[in-house]
Amino acid sequence: MDMIWMAMIAGGIVFAALTGNGDKVTNAIIDAPAEAVNLCITMLGIMGLWLGIMRMASDCGLIDALTRLMRPVIKLLFPKLDPNSPACRYIAANFTANLLGLGWAATPYGLKAMKELKKESERKADFTGGGETAKGNEGLKNSETATDEMCTFLIINMSSLQLIPVSVIAYRSRYGSVDPSSIIGPGLAATFVSTLTAVIFCIMINRKARS
Repeated sequence: MDMIWMAMIAGGIVFAALTGNGDKVTNAIIDAPAEAVNLCITMLGIMGLWLGIMRMASDCGLIDALTRLMRPVIKLLFPKLDPNSPACRYIAANFTANLLGLGWAATPYGLKAMKELKKESERKADFTGGGETAKGNEGLKNSETATDEMCTFLIINMSSLQLIPVSVIAYRSRYGSVDPSSIIGPGLAATFVSTLTAVIFCIMINRKARS
């Protein structure tokens, strides 16, 4: 990834020099850091607000209620996962944050969900009996190989259905958009298609793995 970014930066500088736009590159190098700091400050406030809302939702039991509401969906996507496990709670919180377009708030829950899913796979390996199955599970336990549940969660998380893309609205507002919220309709349509595709793919793969 570092090499890709370096190639893009070097290519941009060379292209600017060849087209006589070297002064624009110089101005961008001077202005971009200040703009980046201002943007970070703006987004930090929005991030703090919504992270606080998510924390209050967790403390007052709203996340638990959402977990119960999402249980049929989670059961469909994660048929091998215990619906009462901590992983389900973090998965529901991650999905909720993504629905609101809060990638920053979704990330901590996503990391916790991955950790719990790994613990689940390790517990299954510990309680499995002898034979080839035990050897396979022990190999999974000691390796970095992702389980089916981890892969499914990652795919759904990346598709990220968003009802209210708060982050994008904040960016558009920051840069002077006349109607920052006009992105809601197109964003909802695009993420609905991506999430539906991801769900269908995961269901097909899970059924194929069980057959």
